[in-house]
Amino acid sequence: MTNTYLTLKGVCYVLSDGRTLFTDLHKQFDSRPTGLVGRNGVGKTVLAKILAGLFPPTAGDCQRPGRVHYLAQQVAPPEGASVAELAGVQTVLDALARIEAGSVALEDFEAVNDRWDMHQRFRHELDCIGLGHLEASTPAGTLSGGEAMRVALMGAMLSEADFLILDEPSNHLDRPNRQALIEQLQQWSRGLIVVSHDRQLLESMERIVELSALGLNSYGGNYSFYAQAKAHEQQNAVDQLNKHKLERQRQERVMRKQRERQEKRQAHGNRQGKVANQAKILLDRQKERSETSAGALRQQQAASQAQLNQRILEAAKQVEDESHITLHNIPIAQASKRWLAELEGVELPFVTGATRHINLALRGRQRIGIVGPNGCGKSTLLRVLAGQVKPLSGSCNVTPESAYLDQRLASLNPEKTLLEQLQLANRAATEGELRMRLAQLGLDAQKSTTPSGLLSGGERLKGALACILYADSPPQLLLLDEPNNHLDLPSLKALETMLSSYQGALLVISHDDAFLENLALTEQLQATEKGWHLEPV
Repeated sequence: MTNTYLTLKGVCYVLSDGRTLFTDLHKQFDSRPTGLVGRNGVGKTVLAKILAGLFPPTAGDCQRPGRVHYLAQQVAPPEGASVAELAGVQTVLDALARIEAGSVALEDFEAVNDRWDMHQRFRHELDCIGLGHLEASTPAGTLSGGEAMRVALMGAMLSEADFLILDEPSNHLDRPNRQALIEQLQQWSRGLIVVSHDRQLLESMERIVELSALGLNSYGGNYSFYAQAKAHEQQNAVDQLNKHKLERQRQERVMRKQRERQEKRQAHGNRQGKVANQAKILLDRQKERSETSAGALRQQQAASQAQLNQRILEAAKQVEDESHITLHNIPIAQASKRWLAELEGVELPFVTGATRHINLALRGRQRIGIVGPNGCGKSTLLRVLAGQVKPLSGSCNVTPESAYLDQRLASLNPEKTLLEQLQLANRAATEGELRMRLAQLGLDAQKSTTPSGLLSGGERLKGALACILYADSPPQLLLLDEPNNHLDLPSLKALETMLSSYQGALLVISHDDAFLENLALTEQLQATEKGWHLEPV
């Protein structure tokens, strides 16, 4: 259908624990490709599911006249599901098979509708995304995370929905497939909402809509336009707040002088009353008028003070706390020439092709970005360095002063709070200091004392990093597997700043070019058809 709209009218959502996630949202989404951004935990996924009709709002209404296809950020096909089921076309293929076998059942023809060429389209799309070796019946459980996401995205394109809502679609895609996704979405002519922190993907959008504590705010441009407008908007908000604070200081000086003049007049009147030859009744009336005047002044000033405070409060609400995310620099005492890791003649398990074998030597303060397509062995390489899996052959020597953070954040205990886990990692600091450090990461008292399994992906990542970097003995070698996948944009910038000033050696896997460019890397380790290739940045 043309001119498809999704419309929010006074939508609010209250969590099961009674907390209000957002309230009174009014916004219309048209056919323009739109990026939905916002801080971790602000409710983007919940809002996306409300827009898709998967969650009912607590109050308000969401109007969706067309058909909406929603793709979750974690693609988890049911056990035993096929590739066709993952793509959402199994029902159509089954109906076509029954019709070809002679079925005249109405439900089969309704299931097919006008998609009589689904077999050909399905095969063509698999070839286009580089997965032509798969069959419709291939078990989805055999796919890697990136392959599963590509199949699910293919299914979204085949859905012929009036609106696509994609939640972090590029998280598990390698660099070529991220670019292919952008090109694919540029061909989509219907409604599109992409929930993402991927700056390259957001750059291809025509509009950015931000969800924050202030509600929904629309920016009519791509990510660069949004970033510039947001910075200008925040500077204006800060300037306005400072203006109101200065106005309050000026008014407070004026009111203080008014009180001083009033007190002088009252003191002067009291002195005159003591020496003046006047009747007591007249003196009492004069005193009453003076007290009434002083009372009126106090009430007037109290009202003015309340008004000034309210202006400052309203201005402060417009200033977001993005600048308050602070990550402490971690002092690492080590010689830059010291060997931290050495792989000699190593044969990686679970890897086929030229990248199965690797030789690598890592000295202190080397900073290496690891890039390559899905399935080339990047994560396996880090797991071998971390001692989680053994190489099939060769020698692997790694400093014990290393730390590994995988994509699933397995180092976190989902049943324990972040504060409890940080206390176990750092026994020297006080609870107050550790609370402060978590708060400076955007993890307030409530989040730091909530079981980590109940937090958002970005919140858990920041907590896991805190437990590693704020430990009693910070690591000299840091192994990170796609650490930027779940971070919101302000936290991503903060992470880039922290890692760029980290003095230890660093190996980091990422498909985000913008992220890697901001880490002050010394080299890039690239997986190629001829094997691993290390080159200076």
